[in-house]
Amino acid sequence: MADFETRGFRIDRPAARTVLEEHARMFLTGFNTGAAHWRAPHDELHARVPEAERGFAYEGAGMFAGLLDLATAGRAGALRRLLEGPGDGYVHLVHVGAGWLATPLRVTALPRLPATPLLRWLAVDGSGFGEVYFGGLRALHRRAARRPGPLWEAQLAGCGRALWFAESADPAGVAGVIDRAAAPARPHLWAGVGLAVTYAGAADEQAFDELERAAKPHYAHFAQGVVFGASARHRSGIVPPHTARSAARFLGVDADEAAGWSETAAHDLSDSDDIRSYLRWKATLRALVTARC
Repeated sequence: MADFETRGFRIDRPAARTVLEEHARMFLTGFNTGAAHWRAPHDELHARVPEAERGFAYEGAGMFAGLLDLATAGRAGALRRLLEGPGDGYVHLVHVGAGWLATPLRVTALPRLPATPLLRWLAVDGSGFGEVYFGGLRALHRRAARRPGPLWEAQLAGCGRALWFAESADPAGVAGVIDRAAAPARPHLWAGVGLAVTYAGAADEQAFDELERAAKPHYAHFAQGVVFGASARHRSGIVPPHTARSAARFLGVDADEAAGWSETAAHDLSDSDDIRSYLRWKATLRALVTARC
């Protein structure tokens, strides 16, 4: 599942492929660890996974926990257990992972994620990632061509994140795919790319230059994704160098300040479970980023 050649992803960029495939393997490690230790997952996740990779492992564990809670109508409480204690540092990734297989498995119900109503919609982002990870670029273009709406918008950001993997972090390849997508979908795809380059990395300074030029027509969306990626890393307390470089380059601030922007934009929205509040959070953040960058 992690091998890019098997997935039909780009394999002509070996350095980036190595980085991104390792993230995918850590996701699978998290899924398997979560399955084996779902009642008390944290010790095993921390023992098996290096610090900088734990977000991907928690995302994988979130996928298993989401599936288990759906299968048991929430009685297992797997997501609640995963979000307790050390899991709070990976709250964004757990929510994303909980929705990872929703689209490929045609699951229409979102798991009942505890305590953080606004973040439950990150599961829709996760379903968009899973759709493209398993379905490839055809799936991305099918999703992009559908009638716009709130769920569509939330899913497309996940599709954009998966595009960064499918194109092995090639800015030109990413831009070419987005340019061929339906026009209303392009800004939301760029938001996903901004998150991916910041959280997952695999980009050097030349790639940053190319991304900055290619994303320019939709830079507010791209930068909003950068903020989301930096905020998720900051929440874990582990900010790798590639995240710090991305925040500095595209936002002009460090990950700590970017996380503050995200919290400011979410003010008075955190307790809402309405997807319109989730989209308003992102729109407010885009306005804030545009004003400050």
